[in-house]
Amino acid sequence: MSSVSAPPAATALAASPARVPTVRPATQAGDDEFIDELQAIAFGPGRFARTAFRIRERFPIDMSLSLIAEVDGTPCGSVWMTPISIGGFNGYMLGPLATHPDFRKLGAGKLLAREVSSRALARGEGKFVMLVGDRDYYCPLGWEPTTLGNIEFPGPVDPTRVLLLAEDKSLATTLAGPIEAFIQD
Repeated sequence: MSSVSAPPAATALAASPARVPTVRPATQAGDDEFIDELQAIAFGPGRFARTAFRIRERFPIDMSLSLIAEVDGTPCGSVWMTPISIGGFNGYMLGPLATHPDFRKLGAGKLLAREVSSRALARGEGKFVMLVGDRDYYCPLGWEPTTLGNIEFPGPVDPTRVLLLAEDKSLATTLAGPIEAFIQD
């Protein structure tokens, strides 16, 4: 895939309300290039300076939790998951999550967030999925605000945007400490 730009026919079809996104693992030829180009479109050159990028530099993403959203076979979104530990608890950091502008408002981003979190937590190796994002977008999907300042990032982050998804709802208010490497047994 040489460009992330959707073909004109796909752009016109993307506006149709009958379009339903699906999710698959990011294992096909061209997926890495698609993800790189999509993240450039979604986040621009400043993405490399973000604190979340620093975390992914320190701790590798879990490629088995790298997903692509498609509409009728056309890639339209992606998400990554990074295994981390906070306060002695293993979990995951979701992101970046991006949807191509030609495919927004179809539910691909929410589908990716739900699916990657479900897959990660179903493994039983981590107790939470943490992200830095918009409350209006993620809280209806089950994420909850964390206690301001409890989670220590390796750079600046708006603490009101730190959200947590966990079966144990108390973790959102009690989880505390620096973001560290996933604890291997």
